[in-house]
Amino acid sequence: MTDASILSRERAPHRRDAGATRSAILDAAKAQFARLGYDHAGLRDIAAEAGVDVALVKRYFGGKEGLFTEALKASFQSDRLREWNRATFARDIATMMADSPSDEARTHRFQFLLRAATSPTTAPLLNLAIQERFLEPIRDWLGGDDAQPRARVLAAVFIGFLVERLIRGEALAGRERDIFIAHAATTFEGLLREA
Repeated sequence: MTDASILSRERAPHRRDAGATRSAILDAAKAQFARLGYDHAGLRDIAAEAGVDVALVKRYFGGKEGLFTEALKASFQSDRLREWNRATFARDIATMMADSPSDEARTHRFQFLLRAATSPTTAPLLNLAIQERFLEPIRDWLGGDDAQPRARVLAAVFIGFLVERLIRGEALAGRERDIFIAHAATTFEGLLREA
């Protein structure tokens, strides 16, 4: 091997997988925003957690607000709404709410959203993301003349159950579980019906 080929190898730019880098930055941002909130999370810390230079964060997202907005959007998996089966939805959701929050990534995502809701800086950004990525898909899934207010109530009830499950931290058992599931399923079934 010649000196010229060694030098050309050393100078060859390292190709980065833009999609993987962007994803790593978003994951780090969601974790930092969940732990610290918007005001205390720093771009340098997010970049360090993602294993990238802070300049890449700015390049991909424009800054902290852009990164936060994209992290919010990525936290809503609205495509999963299409998988909901109307016939089993109420019981499936009630059963899920009776279980413990075992999915750590989902728990962090929800904590991130709760922190966003309590900050005057981020609450308006969260409101926009909820409208676009959560309420509109639920409204479309529900259909009917009163889909918008029904979607809002369904989202509020769903979030309330998520908070209760997060605080409880463990699965319900025995008779309490059975009663909880029955009442929660009835609540969700009522929200699926048009008035």
